[in-house]
Amino acid sequence: MEEIKELEGIRELLEAKQYTRLRQRMADMNIADIAVVMEKLEEEELLKVFRILPKSMAADVFSYLEVDSQQFIITSLSDREAANIINNLMADDATDLLEEMPANIVKKLLANASAETRRDINHLLRYPEDSAGSIMTVEYVDLKENMTVEEAIQRIRQRGVDSETINICYVLDSQRTLVGTVALRYLLISAPDAVIGDIMHENVVYLNTLMDQEEVARQFQKYDFTSMPVADNEGRLVGIITVDDVVDIMQEEATEDIEKMAAIVPSDKPYMKTGVLETWKKRIPWLLLLMISATFTGSIITSFEEALGVFPILTAFIPMLMDTGGNAGGQASVTIIRGLSLNEIHYFDVPKILFKELRVALLCGATLMGAYFAKLMVWDRVALDVALVVCLTLLATITIAKMIGCTLPVMAKRLGFDPAVMASPFITTIVDALSLLIYFGIATRILHL
Repeated sequence: MEEIKELEGIRELLEAKQYTRLRQRMADMNIADIAVVMEKLEEEELLKVFRILPKSMAADVFSYLEVDSQQFIITSLSDREAANIINNLMADDATDLLEEMPANIVKKLLANASAETRRDINHLLRYPEDSAGSIMTVEYVDLKENMTVEEAIQRIRQRGVDSETINICYVLDSQRTLVGTVALRYLLISAPDAVIGDIMHENVVYLNTLMDQEEVARQFQKYDFTSMPVADNEGRLVGIITVDDVVDIMQEEATEDIEKMAAIVPSDKPYMKTGVLETWKKRIPWLLLLMISATFTGSIITSFEEALGVFPILTAFIPMLMDTGGNAGGQASVTIIRGLSLNEIHYFDVPKILFKELRVALLCGATLMGAYFAKLMVWDRVALDVALVVCLTLLATITIAKMIGCTLPVMAKRLGFDPAVMASPFITTIVDALSLLIYFGIATRILHL
C-alpha cells in the first residue's frame, strides 16, 4: 500500500514537472524503496526519475534495480554519465552488471571507467561463474600487522568511505598473506600505541576464490558471520564477501532448485519480465522428455489389454496407484534433496537412508492399504481377490517409490549431476511404469489371468 502511494506521488510530480520537489522527496526515501518504486515505472519515466536522483544516491539506487532496468539506463546515458555510475558502484555489483551486457557495450563502459575500477572488474571477471571469486568485492580495509592502533584508525578514515564494510578489518603480512582480523570496536577501545599484531584475532576462517557459491552460503550459515575474507591458494587476501551477497545466493540457488524440481530449465529473469517465447523455451524440453518417457506407461497398459478385458474393474484403480506412488516418491526425493543442499546428507549415508525410508514406506503403505481395503469392501463392495490385488500393489508401489525417491538424488550428486533434476516429475515417470508392472504382475498371480 505504501509503495502504491509513493508511486502515485512520484508520477504526479513527474506529470506536473515539479522536479525539485521530486528530488527532495526521493532524498528522504530509503534507496531500496526508491528502486522498488522505479521498477514499476514505464521506461521513459524510469530514465527521467533516475536523472533527477541526487548524484550521491544514483549509484546506490542503481545497484538495487533489476538487470533489465540497469541495462536500459546504462545504454540510455551518455558515456560520461554511464562511466560515473560504473565508477561509483561496488566492484562486485559492477561486475554482475557487465556480465549481463553485450560485449560492445562492456567494451565502451570499461574504456570510460577509471583505471582502478577497470582493474577491479577485470580481476573479478577472470574467476569462474558462481565461484567465491566472482561474487566477492575488492572494497575492504586491510591493515599491516606492525601498524599501531592510531595508524589503523587513520587508514580506516581514508579507506572506509569506499569500503563495503569497516566492522571487520583484515590484517596482512608483508606478502599480503592473511594473518588475522580485528574488529573496529577493539580498535576503538585499545590504546593508540598498541600494535595490531598483538590485538588481532589470529584464527581466521576464510573462503577460497574457487569455492562454489553454495558452499560459500553454507560457510556463512555455519560461522554466523556478516562478512568473510576470500583468499587465493597461497592464502593471499583478494577480496571479501558480505552477508547481503549471501542472501542473493540463497535466493538464486533456491529458485534454481525449485524450477528444476518442477521440470523447468532455470531462468535468471523474474517471471513478469520473461517473455512468452522465452518461457516456452524453458519449459518445453522437459515436457517433451517426460512425454516420451510416459509412452512406456502406455505400452505397459497395452500389453495387458487382454487381462483388462477379463477384469475391466482393474482399470479404475490405475490412476490412484500411479498418483499415490508418484506422491510417495516425491515426498522422499524432496526431503533428500533438501538435506543434500544443506550438506546434512552424504553418499555414505545411503544405507541409513534406505533403512529409514523402508520403515517409513511400510508404515505409510500399511496405513493406506488398510484404509483403502476398508473402502473397497464396505463402500465399493468389490470382490475380495480384486481388493487384495489393489491393496498389495499399493503397499509395494509406495515402498518402491520411496526407495527410488531417496536414492536417485544421492546417486545423481555422486555422479556430478544436480540432485534437483531427480525430483518429482522424473521420479513420478519411473514410478508410474513400475507401479503398472507390479499391478499387473500381482493381478496375474492372484486372479490367474
